[in-house]
Amino acid sequence: MTKSTVTYWNALGPTEKGRWTPIRGLEQMAEELTLSADPISGEYTKLTRFLPGADTTASGGKAHQYPEEVFIISGCLYDAAFDMWLESGHYASRPPDEFHGPFKTDVGCVVLEVSFPNRITDNISNDSAT
Repeated sequence: MTKSTVTYWNALGPTEKGRWTPIRGLEQMAEELTLSADPISGEYTKLTRFLPGADTTASGGKAHQYPEEVFIISGCLYDAAFDMWLESGHYASRPPDEFHGPFKTDVGCVVLEVSFPNRITDNISNDSAT
């Protein structure tokens, strides 16, 4: 099976506000909108929107056993694991088990996330010169 498909639509448009759902445990701080998903493999593409003033310190950081990619679409987000402010245009291709977060933002932030839960692999990085 492949990821779901859809024709063009504006996920950030005002008419789509009702499609966003609060993230469990981060209600009033963050919400998500799944853009595409494969129910068999679990792979998905989604938007995560951190609301202005969000601070996930109480939830701590996290790591996944699978790779994921993130791209900051708008706003600004602080990642405590990297002691770094992420702004529009920042991109990361996270290997399995890479710790990230907790996060905070003053102005809000929208993040595109592509995750591959079925690709649990060894920690192999393309950053090394071989």
